[in-house]
Amino acid sequence: MPRIALVFLDGGLEFGEEHYSIGFFSREGYRRLRCRSCGKYFWSLTERETCGEAPCEPYTFIGSPPTRRPYSVPEMREAFLSFFESKDHRRVAPYPVVPRWRKDLYLVSASIVDFQPHVTSGASEPPANPLVVSQPCIRMVDIEKVGPTLGRHLTIFEMGGAHAFNFPGRDVYWKDRTVELCLEFMEGLGLRAEEIVFKEGIWAGGGNAGPCYEVIHSGLEVATLVFMSYRVLNDTLEELPVRTVDTGYGVERYAWLSQGTPSAFQVIYSSIMDKVSSIIEIPELDSEAFARYARYSAWIQPSPGFGPREARHQAAKLAGVNLDYILPALERLEQVYKLLDHTKSIAFILADGVVPSNSKVGYLARLLLRKSQRILEIMGRGDALPELVSLQVEIWGRDFPRLREMREEILELASHEVRRFKESVSRGLSQLERELSEMKRSNKPLTSESVARIYEERGLTPDLVISKARAMELETPSIEEVEELMISRHIEASRERGEENWVAGALQVAGGLPKTEKLYYEDPYASSFEAKVLASSNGLVVLNRTLFYPEGGGQVGDTGVLRWSRGEARVTDTQILDGVIIHFVGGEAPPVGETVQGQVDIERRLNIMRHHTATHILIGSVRRALGRHAWQMGAKKEAEAARLDVSHHKPLTQEDVERIERLANEVVARRLPVKVMWLPRSTAEERYGFTLYQGGEAPLGEVRVVEIPGWDAEACGGTHCANTAEVGLIKILKVERIQDGVVRLVFAAGAAAHKQISETITQLQRRVELVERALRQLKLGYSKLIEGYQESVLREFEKLEREQPDRFKSLETAVAGMAAKIWSFSKSYQKEEMIGNVRLIFDFRPVVDDAYFAALASEAVRHNAPAASLVVGRSKTGIVAAVGLNRHLSRLGLTPKLAAERLGASSLRVVNEEVAVFETSARDPREIYGEFRRLLESL
Repeated sequence: MPRIALVFLDGGLEFGEEHYSIGFFSREGYRRLRCRSCGKYFWSLTERETCGEAPCEPYTFIGSPPTRRPYSVPEMREAFLSFFESKDHRRVAPYPVVPRWRKDLYLVSASIVDFQPHVTSGASEPPANPLVVSQPCIRMVDIEKVGPTLGRHLTIFEMGGAHAFNFPGRDVYWKDRTVELCLEFMEGLGLRAEEIVFKEGIWAGGGNAGPCYEVIHSGLEVATLVFMSYRVLNDTLEELPVRTVDTGYGVERYAWLSQGTPSAFQVIYSSIMDKVSSIIEIPELDSEAFARYARYSAWIQPSPGFGPREARHQAAKLAGVNLDYILPALERLEQVYKLLDHTKSIAFILADGVVPSNSKVGYLARLLLRKSQRILEIMGRGDALPELVSLQVEIWGRDFPRLREMREEILELASHEVRRFKESVSRGLSQLERELSEMKRSNKPLTSESVARIYEERGLTPDLVISKARAMELETPSIEEVEELMISRHIEASRERGEENWVAGALQVAGGLPKTEKLYYEDPYASSFEAKVLASSNGLVVLNRTLFYPEGGGQVGDTGVLRWSRGEARVTDTQILDGVIIHFVGGEAPPVGETVQGQVDIERRLNIMRHHTATHILIGSVRRALGRHAWQMGAKKEAEAARLDVSHHKPLTQEDVERIERLANEVVARRLPVKVMWLPRSTAEERYGFTLYQGGEAPLGEVRVVEIPGWDAEACGGTHCANTAEVGLIKILKVERIQDGVVRLVFAAGAAAHKQISETITQLQRRVELVERALRQLKLGYSKLIEGYQESVLREFEKLEREQPDRFKSLETAVAGMAAKIWSFSKSYQKEEMIGNVRLIFDFRPVVDDAYFAALASEAVRHNAPAASLVVGRSKTGIVAAVGLNRHLSRLGLTPKLAAERLGASSLRVVNEEVAVFETSARDPREIYGEFRRLLESL
């Protein structure tokens, strides 16, 4: 590819005039001029001294809209899309605001992000070419300017993207046509060409760069026309194989221009302003003074040493407005505008399944939620956030159906976060005051780093921390400085290359070698193959072809053996580097050129395959049980067990876990096929949606899709079973909260699950025996508690029972409850059967203890369906029993007391609504059990 040297002027990259001088400008009579204010070059049909963009000039459209008629945001969106459709662009549905197809970004910041890097790199075809999309975008970098600049800055906006991808030998259009289309669209709105300015600029990001035109009218930049042409490499520009027309039209800005209101918020949120005013007070400003001030609002650019107040004074002075006259109402109005903007962003982010947390995109969601909640609390409406978010869902859900589909989950997440914030403030204020007092004693300032740390550790928002510090006369940073620091740390994801300790050595071995042929995709059940050795050094072997699966996508690498004419070597791990598969071997390695016989540890491979397919089954179960906000946050598939990390805002209940497990095993029992196919990326996205990226970013090029029809479809490079029936039993072994907003499920499938369950039951049965022995000693005062306990321990228990019976009773109850849970989980009871629709559990226990029996009977009826239990034991005088009946049976008129009486109780104690303990003179437990069965059959 041709290269050109970079040119830097005033510390920034610059392109020469030849990149901006196009045939269209020459034909139409445009002139290249230089702005006397900002010094930038621009193109105009008329002679003018400035570029026309505020703050080089004030806004001239306020009070005097230049379009043929006013447009609402939906009307402007449709006008933009329809225009480009009429110019042979295919309309494409907007993408999510959370770009899970990329690892390096947390939020979509421009419409071109929808097609990066797969289309812009040339690895994939676009869904259409050319195409047009109105893409919701979220940018947090100027969050503190939202409100004061009256709409110039927003966290959320729609970017109208008209894109053309010029592949080698397949040009669509370039600069001339792009400018021509832009001008034609604007003239169609009634804007005069003589008043439109094309200002020269540069776009750079993600290692790419290109010249651009900023399109200005009446002081407002309404579009940017970018020509993505180059890759930046070592201070040179290399031409990209695909030249991309990346245009961004500000849908809200065009609507604002068409209505000429003092603020863009009056246009964007006009349809809900009446409802908002019934929730929070919207201050009224003198309309003439507000309009004059608004024309200079672009001058409000707070910066270190030049805060919001100074910026407002400058704008007011230029506008000839008495700031003191409008300031109190203006500041309150700016807070209303922040709320409107932030709650819209919240609705869109949560609709894409983000759970607020302290990391990644969850951090940004939480920041928006807590900033909004703080504003409402200052307004005295700390309960109103869910209501405002609900209004946003209602208005924007008309055009973005995902919002309405996710309404209940959005409001649940927002409400939960409000509760969390209130708890954080309640806990954190006293700690904050102590820390600030210590700073004051030490004469230390409150730094931006300190404020960010306090927010991340205690959840206290920067404005709250700073206001408390200023009340104590501490030196503080500005809120703008703090939030710029916080956002900069979380605006982009970091790309980390793991296992650097092996990468350096692998690069030396694999450098320059062709990509390895992947036999495991042809037949994942195959275990043996023949191949040639291409490289061999320091225990690293590269073959021309292999069945060994390299670690990736959370699936561990295969192990096995390589055999050749003079020896064999154990393969202990398999990795991949730039398409070359590296086999890690122990002992002597085969020489280069040797033919080897490879043997994969097939039982290990099959266990891993079961766990990988089980992971796909489980994520479908999780989303159905917990909600569509639950996304995969990580996974590990090994031979003995696997884990799945999912986003969720609350701890999982036992009922949650049971439902997830039940749904997963139903899919196994349905014997669904597991289909694997390679699809063009745009086809896969259109067919399966963006849950395709549950497992994260997919490699460039075609997408390998693993589909369980009607249940789950994901981009995945792993090996899988051919049918869900092959997975076998799926058992969740452990659930834990590994970080805020992320829950981990540890599970096993198939033979690994049976092994885990068998080992667990054996361990639990041993624990039951130990607990029962402990209960004997506690109640009957045996000489030893369990083998190895000293007599002094026994004396302490006897003393506790004698001197502190209440504490002894609590201990006894706790031990009994623990034993009951183990007994139920391990199914250590003697019998379980269905009597009609009633689940009956019966057990005979050698330890006769009221508390223990009551705990067992209670644990056995913890079900959402009719359940009964009977636990019996022998005493010197007869039978001691506990009967359990849950609420479903009580509604039928059968209570524990009534059941005990029917079973011949001679003495009776009702423990609670579900359990009664009684004695009977009957001598045979089978007699009582038979009578109890007949009693249940009669219902």
